[in-house]
Amino acid sequence: MSEPVNVRILDRDYLVACEPHEREGLLRAAAMLDGQMRDIRRGNKMAGIDRIAVLAALTLAHELTQLREQKDDRQQDLSRSVADMNRKLDRLLEMKP
Repeated sequence: MSEPVNVRILDRDYLVACEPHEREGLLRAAAMLDGQMRDIRRGNKMAGIDRIAVLAALTLAHELTQLREQKDDRQQDLSRSVADMNRKLDRLLEMKP
């Protein structure tokens, strides 16, 4: 059952509904977004809140994309390693009398 959770981002409060088991993750995500938006605002005092939000979202989406690509690369490397080991094991088993 969803419960309201208050998050504070750039000195503004937002009430967000989430499941109880997702609360801590939501609070961590809000803190990350708040930090990203504060960094952007520090670099450009004249930027409006909408621009800051879009730039923060773009930055976080870019980081997520990079992490997903790294994960995919690691999974492919692992799959290749497992396939190589299986081939070696098959050869060894074929050699046994």
